[in-house]
Amino acid sequence: MTGRLEIKAALEVTDAGEITGLAWPFGTPDRVGDVIEKGAFATSPASVPMLFGHDQAQVIGVWDSIAETAEGLTVKGRLLVDDVERAREVRAMVKAGAVSGLSIGFVATDATRHAKGRTIKALALHEISVVAVPCHPGAKITSLKSQDQSHGESMTVNVSYVTKDEIEGLTSKKFEEVKSRLDAIEAKAQRPGVVEVKNDTTAEKKAFVEYLRTGSVEAKALTTASDTANHVLAPQDVSGEFIRNLVEFSPIRGIADVRSTGSATVILPHRTGVTNAAWVGETGARNASEPTFDQAEIATKEIATYVDLSLQLAEDSANVLSEVNLALAEDFGQKEAAAFVNGNLALEPSGFMANADIATHDNGHAANLSPDALIALMYALPATYRNAGTWVMNGTTLATIRTLKDGHGNYLWQPSYQAGQPETILGRPVVEAVDMPNIEADETPIIFGDFKRGYRIYDRLSLEVFADPYSVRVNGLMRYHARRRVGAGVVRPAAFRKLLMAV
Repeated sequence: MTGRLEIKAALEVTDAGEITGLAWPFGTPDRVGDVIEKGAFATSPASVPMLFGHDQAQVIGVWDSIAETAEGLTVKGRLLVDDVERAREVRAMVKAGAVSGLSIGFVATDATRHAKGRTIKALALHEISVVAVPCHPGAKITSLKSQDQSHGESMTVNVSYVTKDEIEGLTSKKFEEVKSRLDAIEAKAQRPGVVEVKNDTTAEKKAFVEYLRTGSVEAKALTTASDTANHVLAPQDVSGEFIRNLVEFSPIRGIADVRSTGSATVILPHRTGVTNAAWVGETGARNASEPTFDQAEIATKEIATYVDLSLQLAEDSANVLSEVNLALAEDFGQKEAAAFVNGNLALEPSGFMANADIATHDNGHAANLSPDALIALMYALPATYRNAGTWVMNGTTLATIRTLKDGHGNYLWQPSYQAGQPETILGRPVVEAVDMPNIEADETPIIFGDFKRGYRIYDRLSLEVFADPYSVRVNGLMRYHARRRVGAGVVRPAAFRKLLMAV
């Protein structure tokens, strides 16, 4: 994910004007399943502010040293107890056991989702806060050293991690006062306009559903698009579901290299020539070499539509979000899938079948598929691409291939006997794409290649929705305008081969 400020927790604290600790332990997931890998903090600044409860109005110190160790992110800083009243109050809360952790605020720049959360490989660190309950269970304050002003003696208080049940079990009047104040601070810090609170995204989702129903924008709970007035960006979990629905209608997404971008155009440099080495004698003349380079460009394109729902459905249905989501996914997915295969117009992403640099292999017959041609096509690719290759064709072509046999009488097509495993042709998986050409003279009904290396998709904007309650209200309808931006193109033509129905 990019562009979203998040809160993660983990800490160790020491010293009376000094705090040292483990801001994030490597190798273990937090409470929501996220793992931050070693190296993710490589670009972190040398110094970041020390806040209380992620409240930018409560700067209580500064972190002077931030370094990655084998254990995790080690930090060292100073509580400004001599100059800031709030810093002294935080010190008192740590001693009382009411505050026991740290939390880091960051923007993830490289993250991979998995079944239980994310693996974060790179991030931009913004601040580190002292908090009551950290997100990571391994984050804790181990010691706080401070000067006792009345005796001038150094004192160390060891504080273990405090669980939610333990906090609720403490009933002293002083602690209840501190806890109430902390709750107010954390509630303020958890406003989506300030940070994304990883432990609770339901408020944003509820606000988005309410927006779909009524068209009313709650600024504190919804994220508005910066490039289009009054448009609202779908929250993270809604956008993720939208992409998953797209895969159902756009199968190329499942085999291509799909990435995110923040730019309107992506420039990809590539080499167009190699060096000119040659065998020579001991004193023979050497040839000069000068490899040549060029650059390819993938521009993000925009697809847009709108959906009309009755006002009564928008007001009464608890499934209005799912209804809009599925309708948009089907429409966008079908158009997107067609463009990924055959797109060749200025307004569309570039399709792999429209790429003139991909080599073709003759079938040997204009009407009948040849088993030998399929084998020759597959082995015409270099082994690097062939061993990771995927067949792509429509259902009509696949039905024809199911009847083909090799010279030993074995079917080229092999069914899948295990759930989750794809069908195969000559041992490589096959994907059915409805937009591929049929078996006809001079057509190319089959393509085989390494789509992960050869075809790239860039998502610029996942899903943006604008609720218009006025335009069609006279008919008792609510209109939802939606758009997304995506670019695509072939980056390695050598990773593919097409089967041409020709002699």
